[in-house]
Amino acid sequence: MENLLGEFLRARRQATTVEQAGLLRGAGGRRTPGLRRDEVAMLAGVSVDYYTRLEQGRERSPSDAVLDALAGVFGLDYEATGHLHELARSARGGFRRTHVADHACPSVLRLVNNWEHALAFVVSRRLDILVQNAETAAFLEGLSHSDNLLRLTFLNPASREFFLDWEQEARFKVAHMRAAVGADLDDPSVLALVEELSLASEDFRRIWKSHDIQVKAHEKGRYRHRRVGDLTLWHATFAIDGVPGQRLFVAHAEPGTPSDDALARLSAGRRAYRDS
Repeated sequence: MENLLGEFLRARRQATTVEQAGLLRGAGGRRTPGLRRDEVAMLAGVSVDYYTRLEQGRERSPSDAVLDALAGVFGLDYEATGHLHELARSARGGFRRTHVADHACPSVLRLVNNWEHALAFVVSRRLDILVQNAETAAFLEGLSHSDNLLRLTFLNPASREFFLDWEQEARFKVAHMRAAVGADLDDPSVLALVEELSLASEDFRRIWKSHDIQVKAHEKGRYRHRRVGDLTLWHATFAIDGVPGQRLFVAHAEPGTPSDDALARLSAGRRAYRDS
C-alpha cells in the first residue's frame, strides 16, 4: 500500500526552510534539505518518534489537531491543508472514491461554446480538455498533445517556446492535478497518465516528486503564438458544481493592449473553425 501521507509530509518537510519555519540557522552546514524530523516534531508539538512513524506510514490515524499543526509548520494554504486531511483519511481507510465524470454536461457545453473574445475550456482532474470554445481551439491549433494540458506541456518540445514561463506553467499543472486527484491516485486512468509522463519526461518526474498542491492558476500567463505573436492573458478558474475535479478555465486580455488585439485576431477566425 502506498504511503501517500508520508510522501507528502516528507516532501513538504524538505521544501520548508529553517527561515520559513521561524528557526535560527546554526553554525556550519546542514546535511538535510529543509527541516529535520526533530524540528518538525518540536514545532508541531509531537514526539520525534510519532512524527517519524507518520512519515514512514506506521502511524495512520493522526488527529485533525496534529494535521493542522503540521500544516502550520509547513505553511500550507487552504487547498494544501485540505489535501493533507484527505490523505490522512485515506491512510486510515476513511476515503471513498467519488464518481468522476469524463465529459462536460450539456449546459456547461453551451456556456463554453457561446463564450466569445476569451479562451474558455473545461478540464477533467487529469487535465484532459473536455470542451473548448473556438478561440481556445485557434489558440492551441498546430500544437500536438493539446487534448491534455500535461501532455502538451511535457511531451511537446514546442511548449517551451509557447509558454514563455514554462517552469511556472509546468509546476502549476502538476500541482493542479495533484489537488484535483487528491488521495485517489490509484485510479487506473491517473496512474496510466503519471506513468506515461514519468517515462517520457525527466522534468515531470522532478516536479511530481515535489508534491506541490495548487488549485488557482497564476494571475497571468505569457505566451508566444505562432500566428499572432506574444500575448499576456489574465486567468480565472471556476469549480463546476456537482462534478468533482472538473474546472472551467477562462483567460482574457487587458482591453486596448496588443494582447487584446492579438486575441481579437484569433476570435476573427472563430467562424472558420466552427465551419471546418
